[in-house]
Amino acid sequence: MAAIHAQTGTEFSLLRSKSTLIYMLIAVPVIAVLLFVTVRPVLVLPRIRLAPGYLLVNQDGVRMSHEDLRGHIVLYNTAFTDCGETCTASWALMADLQREIGALNSEIPIDLVTISVDPADTPERLSAYAQANGVDTTRWHLLTGDPDQLKYIVGAGMTTYYTVEEDKVTLEPSMIIVDGVGILRAEYRRGVPSLSEAMRDIDLLLTEARNSTGITKYAYEAAHLFLCYP
Repeated sequence: MAAIHAQTGTEFSLLRSKSTLIYMLIAVPVIAVLLFVTVRPVLVLPRIRLAPGYLLVNQDGVRMSHEDLRGHIVLYNTAFTDCGETCTASWALMADLQREIGALNSEIPIDLVTISVDPADTPERLSAYAQANGVDTTRWHLLTGDPDQLKYIVGAGMTTYYTVEEDKVTLEPSMIIVDGVGILRAEYRRGVPSLSEAMRDIDLLLTEARNSTGITKYAYEAAHLFLCYP
């Protein structure tokens, strides 16, 4: 009988030790995440929705799709070459971003994409604009395509209002940022953002991409869960 009690006690002790170990394995990551979030507050951009897919043509007449930029952080804006004052701020911001992004030397690729909604913007016309305005087409892509597809991509996917009536194009310039897995992470609806705001958002995405590994991945998921947005 004593032997049975001793065996039972041993089994109970082993069971308790295993339970304690399991609780510790669960508690350690949780505590680490809480400490990370508390001591070093984590900010993230929201995961808004899946970004629209597309297959368009760039300034060189080469087909280009969203899949070509998979794994890249991409800033999209809508404009057209003959837009005048309506697009002045948007074109200027993209030029400033080209300069700032080039100076980052980021290990994560960052691209700029301008989607023209003007049927008159042929690849040849976009190429001429790029040459005249210092567009580095290795990282800033000017795209055009079928009007029906553009309406779907820009109008529905980017929720950007524009109309094309005869030779007149009316557009409300917009910009969005898409992460490396194709999720829309920022959209600017109150006009063109400032350079500092756009660069802040790029930096947040770069930081999240670099740190979302190991234990810190849970901190970033917690930041999304608790809506830790800038």
